[in-house]
Amino acid sequence: MSEAEGGAGRELVVVRAGALTTVQDLGRLGHAHLGVPRAGALDQAAHRLANRLLGNPADAAALETTLDGCAVRARGGAMRVVVGGAPCPVAVDGRPAAWGEPVTVPDGAVLEVGPVTAGVRCAVAVAGGIAVPAVLGSRSTDLLSGLGPRQAVAGDVLPCGPAPSDPPPLADALPWAAPPRELVLPLRWGPRQDWFAPQARGLLLRARYTVSAQSNRIGLRLDGPPLGRAREGELPSEGMVLGAVQVPSDGRPVLFLADHPTTGGYPVVGVVDESALSAAAQAAPGTPVRFVTA
Repeated sequence: MSEAEGGAGRELVVVRAGALTTVQDLGRLGHAHLGVPRAGALDQAAHRLANRLLGNPADAAALETTLDGCAVRARGGAMRVVVGGAPCPVAVDGRPAAWGEPVTVPDGAVLEVGPVTAGVRCAVAVAGGIAVPAVLGSRSTDLLSGLGPRQAVAGDVLPCGPAPSDPPPLADALPWAAPPRELVLPLRWGPRQDWFAPQARGLLLRARYTVSAQSNRIGLRLDGPPLGRAREGELPSEGMVLGAVQVPSDGRPVLFLADHPTTGGYPVVGVVDESALSAAAQAAPGTPVRFVTA
């Protein structure tokens, strides 16, 4: 590796920001009691694997794109990058490049991350990580609270850290998970299942929901049969956790993702195991969804 590849002063310049591109690491942990959401990469498995392929720490910051990708220019030296998560075309200065493997982007060249061919979100990692200032211990963009760097726009300059001197061999990598054709969500009941009609639990397990186009980083909204209530009114606001399945007044479940609020007044019928949330991050609108007991 040349001095330019590993030295300070390397930057990514955003040429095309796409529909929604943000900086994410593993999240802003330990601040929910202050009303600060977790944020962080939605597909944490893809984020970790992209960093692993480059020899980065698992929590190194990377870009998360949504649906139509982005384009960034290397400045200040050549860079090794990995584009993973949702499958998509990748190009360097117009020439096809590998998806899911380390690619060298020469100084001044443009890395183009194209529209996804399946799934929703791409992880775009760079050797050394994206070195924007940390806020409360994380470099993640939080779209709900506004903490961290803003959503990327064309012209933004993102500093990069020193690249690892010894990237791991490709043989050490695990395979990329495919976006789900059907999203299966393991559910632990409670804490407010008593707020729902007796038949609601059975309905939730029998019904086939689909991912709504209204989904975002806050929550995966589901279209399908509404869950009936046993009680009227709403709860006083109480703490919410990652993976909570909250049921608003229309009866249609919402699975809370990384940017979820830390409190809420709609009852939570159950909580989905965190191990299933990377797949949820890649569930495109219209994907069938079913719940199973954990």
